[in-house]
Amino acid sequence: MMVIVPKRNGPYPDRETDCQMAVEDLVLEIVDAAHLAGWGKAEILAAIIDVADNTSLALDKTVAESVKMHMSKLMKKPDV
Repeated sequence: MMVIVPKRNGPYPDRETDCQMAVEDLVLEIVDAAHLAGWGKAEILAAIIDVADNTSLALDKTVAESVKMHMSKLMKKPDV
């Protein structure tokens, strides 16, 4: 499937809406394929949201490093 390109480079009004429309059919295809494979639609959508959140965090190296450092501190066993 072809993805619609932005109307122009750089920011413009409704760019976010245009991007949502560009990926909507692809997301619906993923939901349909996963549902046919046996997954529930609610869990598919929750998984897509989690993947999007995790990808967003991974793309921001500062946030990713901060989360990694915080998680490593939480995972350390307390001194007894």
